Order: sequence, then C-alpha cells, then structure tokens
Amino acid sequence: MLELSNPIQTARLTLRPYEMGDLTALHEMFGHEDVCRYLPWEPMDLDQARAKLEQRVRQTRIETDGDPLLLAAVESETGRVVGEFMLVLTSAKDRQGEIGWSFHPDVQGRGLATEGAREILRLGFEDLGLHRIAAQSDQRNVASLRVMEHLGMRREAQFVDAELVKGEWIGEIVSAMLESEWRAAR
Repeated sequence: MLELSNPIQTARLTLRPYEMGDLTALHEMFGHEDVCRYLPWEPMDLDQARAKLEQRVRQTRIETDGDPLLLAAVESETGRVVGEFMLVLTSAKDRQGEIGWSFHPDVQGRGLATEGAREILRLGFEDLGLHRIAAQSDQRNVASLRVMEHLGMRREAQFVDAELVKGEWIGEIVSAMLESEWRAAR
C-alpha cells in the first residue's frame, strides 16, 4: 500500500494530493486544447473540470490493482498548480506500475515534467516496491516521449493505429524502466 503522508519537494515543485481549491488550475490545464490533444477527452468546461477534480481528490492511495495516485504539481516559485502526475498499480502480483503526467502549456519545455516524474518513479520503486514501471504516449506527443528518454526509460513497443481517439487512429509508444535500471542510474 502507498499513501502520500507528506508533500514531495523537488528543486522547483511540490507534489501533493489535489484539493478542492485547485478547480481553477485544473480547469485552466484541462480546458486547454494543447493539453487535451493527446488525452482521451476534449477540453473541459468548468463543470467537467469540477467532476474530474472531485474524482482526483479521492485518488490519494494505492491499495490494489488499478488504484491510481494522482498528485498536483505546484510550482514552488509561484505556488500555482501547473501540472499533475499519476502512478497506477497495474499488477500487485507482478509488481508492475504505470506513470503519466500532464502540464499546462505555459510551463512546458522547462524540465518540470522530468523533475517530477523522477520522484514518481522513486515512489513506485522505493516506496511501493515495483519491479517495472511503464509510460505510454501518443506517438505524436514529442514532449512526453522526450521526458521518457530523459528519465532513462527504454522504448519497448510502438503500436500502429492502436486506438481510435476522437475519431482518429493513433499510434502509441510504450517505454519502461526496471527497478534494477533505476537503482543502477541512482
């Protein structure tokens, strides 16, 4: 089981559970076409963002397969929620997990996703005891693919026309890291 008892500090971010006061920031991020382009939903209106936030504030612990931990990424310098991170337990038996992230376009390209994702990998390997953590991305999402590379994740698969998203067939890239690779890189 994993439950975040204290926020995680990185050089430029605080990773913490979502709070109901994060509605405006979540709406600004997921209401943005650039952010939702590679996600399975269209840009959200305020009511949709509120429903998503109500879901997110309950996703604070991992106990069983399929449980996600969702954390708001708060920029330390401004105190603004600028993104989010996800860690999902995909198989307790096989010690497998998955990570993901989303960031507001006005902070992309500054290395914040890589910085925070490194801490999410640490949580998965060191606190949850996972053996392998994967990340998936639309093959057109160059920024996310770059984050996976910067993290040292190995590209394992490329699926052609893997999903029908928003009326369009998209390819998918899967990258992963093993616990032994994590420890060797540390």
